[in-house]
Amino acid sequence: MDFDLTPEQELIRDTVRTFARDRVQPVAAELDREGRFPYELVAELGELGLMGIPIPERFGGAGGDTVSYALAIEELARVDSSLAITVAAHTSLGTMPILLFGTDEQRERWLPDLAAGRRLAAFGLTEPGAGSDAGNTRTTAELRDGTWVVNGSKIFITNAGTDITWGVTITARTGEDEISSLVVETGTPGYGISPPMKKLGWRASDTRELSFENCVVPEGNLLGERGAGFRQFLEILDGGRISVAAMGLGLAEGAYELAFAYAREREQFGRPISSFQAVQFRLADMATEIEAARGMVYRAAWLKDQGRPFAREAAMAKLYTGELSARVASAALLIHGGYGFMEESAISRLYRDQKVLEIGEGTNEVQRMVIARHLGLP
Repeated sequence: MDFDLTPEQELIRDTVRTFARDRVQPVAAELDREGRFPYELVAELGELGLMGIPIPERFGGAGGDTVSYALAIEELARVDSSLAITVAAHTSLGTMPILLFGTDEQRERWLPDLAAGRRLAAFGLTEPGAGSDAGNTRTTAELRDGTWVVNGSKIFITNAGTDITWGVTITARTGEDEISSLVVETGTPGYGISPPMKKLGWRASDTRELSFENCVVPEGNLLGERGAGFRQFLEILDGGRISVAAMGLGLAEGAYELAFAYAREREQFGRPISSFQAVQFRLADMATEIEAARGMVYRAAWLKDQGRPFAREAAMAKLYTGELSARVASAALLIHGGYGFMEESAISRLYRDQKVLEIGEGTNEVQRMVIARHLGLP
């Protein structure tokens, strides 16, 4: 077994780490406080070729592997989860359905702008009455005279309403027992986008509720075969869990680093609190669990790159890093004491951002259901 990264993977990691340190970290707190979408940072990531890492070069992407992509998301999340989820949702959820299920004409038409970061993509699966039970989709699409007429709503959709949003891939019922995937481009008549939703964390990311009222979509915007939507979104979620697991890993690393630095600087009873066994043991536990999580995330990504089954490992990594990041963020805040409870402290932002990692892309309970099925349980 070789656990070393390739030179190309190291270059991606180091490039994103430098970008996160020099460009993101100085403005992350301000963006969070103002709830302002980071257009400038997204544009710079696009110029660096980081908005389409796993997209083939012939479609304008970087042609990178899943490990490289996971490394990039991890490094962004160490500093700012809002930017990390913007890139992750755009790439794993918004762009990949077109790459995996689109026709050559659809790929050539849509992917270059998305892979370059000139436009952002969204993925509309969750509905007010269909969250964990995504198969209970109620949005409908009826084929009339060569067009799809869409009615329904989606909620908690990332990247859906920015100035550079290209559109959203949605799941809709195209028959009584039939779910299909359709692309609805921004500006389509009947396509409504709510104001930005106010959130506990991820405040600088764009999250909206979408509505479709007799929304007319070209027949050619169907992705893949009619009726294949359920299978398609399960495949998309499997891959997306790797990126969210990388976010959990990155956030845990960022919280640990803040706690480690603070413990060495903060003095009580005449010495740094890092000299007390209680603090040392907390930091040791954090470092140990982070190392275990890193192996899980990278292995799930590696399996995907090898073309081998990875759904079980992706669910395990997503579950573990979601719960690990909660433990690390909480322990890191406690090490900061009263200062950690203040809004101006960086750890308070990471603490708020963490909670959705146990909810989005499938709750912890859903991950356990997925894992149980792969274990052969009824």
